[in-house]
Amino acid sequence: MTASLPAPTSRPRVLIVGCGFGGLAAVQRLSRADVDVTLVDRTNHHLFQPLLYQVATATLSAPAVSAPIRHVLRRQIRRGNLTVLQGEVADVDAASRCVRLADGGRLDYDHLIVAAGATHSYFGHDDWAAVAPGLKTLADAFDIRARVIGAFERAERCEDPAARQAWLNFVIVGAGPTGVELAGAVVEIARHTLADEFRRIDSRQARVVLIEGSPRVLGAFDEALSDSARRQLERLGVEVRTGCRVTAIDADGVSYQDGEASEHLPAHTVLWAAGVAASPLGRRLAATTGATVDRAGRLEVLPDLSLPGHPEISVIGDLANAYSFRDPATRERPAAAAPGAGQDAAPNPHDPRPVPGVSPAAKQMGRTAADNLLARLRKAPTRAFRYRDYGSLATIGRKAAVVQLEAPVFGHLKWSGFAAWLFWLFAHVFFLIDFRSRVIVLFHWAWAYWTFDRHARVIAEPATPLDAAAPPPPDTKPAA
Repeated sequence: MTASLPAPTSRPRVLIVGCGFGGLAAVQRLSRADVDVTLVDRTNHHLFQPLLYQVATATLSAPAVSAPIRHVLRRQIRRGNLTVLQGEVADVDAASRCVRLADGGRLDYDHLIVAAGATHSYFGHDDWAAVAPGLKTLADAFDIRARVIGAFERAERCEDPAARQAWLNFVIVGAGPTGVELAGAVVEIARHTLADEFRRIDSRQARVVLIEGSPRVLGAFDEALSDSARRQLERLGVEVRTGCRVTAIDADGVSYQDGEASEHLPAHTVLWAAGVAASPLGRRLAATTGATVDRAGRLEVLPDLSLPGHPEISVIGDLANAYSFRDPATRERPAAAAPGAGQDAAPNPHDPRPVPGVSPAAKQMGRTAADNLLARLRKAPTRAFRYRDYGSLATIGRKAAVVQLEAPVFGHLKWSGFAAWLFWLFAHVFFLIDFRSRVIVLFHWAWAYWTFDRHARVIAEPATPLDAAAPPPPDTKPAA
């Protein structure tokens, strides 16, 4: 089967895979160029992932953080050189310059930009995925919401105190921004949103445990901010356990190693925020191009974000193991560190630095890949990617957040608490995809702030794993 496309033209054909932050930025950059652009994504919506955890924890509804791709790009579509297709790319044939879709369709290209994103990594324990879902898509968010809200419903049905507490224990594995944000939100649900809504349980007795393998939470942040984040989490009621290695997860709970001691925490709701792996498409692309991938499945790209030996293919976002080149004259990736070299040595300011897997980086990579593509069409030299790091933000809960910024005049700024929380709110509203989303999000946040209500906690049906483990209602008998 062949995908439906407009009549061919003499213009170069550019295919973009994925409509995340990077793919969207590339489309917008190329929309006025004399090229034919085809954008293919397996969903029909662009997702603002930084606020996805608020869909999972019932603060926001799905339309507040997502929008149909065709609506977002309606102006570009009207210009006549953009085609948007829904489909899942299954493979790439670099020799024939085409991609193959999961339904058997084929899309040809002259230039390819791959922004397929990332998925969850369970570090070799893929069986944990069934009982410890991660958070990358709207479907993940709906699943987590059903599990969290459903856990309180199951606890209401329990007669045995120990069985009830297992439903009221919530474990989040991984204390990066997503884990910290989930932990703070679940505490607020238990302490405020659901308080006094149950007859047989007190939702405020719920325990939220955040487990992290490294010595501190938010390890990518300044150490002082990391310490502040931990204190704010503990004030909210989160139990923070750092330096702990998870050894097993099943339907009954989590086992972990804390130093020399082995611990088991009974819990039916475990959320995974500890590992990220590149899309499986990365390895397929490596097989057809001869490119190499790192342990996370990310493709090693050249300074201009193209693949070695394939200047017509660029890889951006979470799928690329990219470096930022501060000195425009620098064109080489850094050599591996010598054995025994100290990690605290002062860096050369002109050395390339790894690009973090965050949305601002993906946007900048999308624009750079598009600019370099147009430069190739003009027979002009391409430029090395330079990531401009404007800082990092993470919210912890109500009136609690941490912010570190690089300001042009004031240099390195960092602060935490209520002022950081306000900054986080307005920064995320500013970067939302459209005006409608900004209005919706502001309204829901204002309402939730004053009332603690989370009306988005309606769920279509309980998560299947919880149904399977749920005890029968106290007034019923098991079927014979």
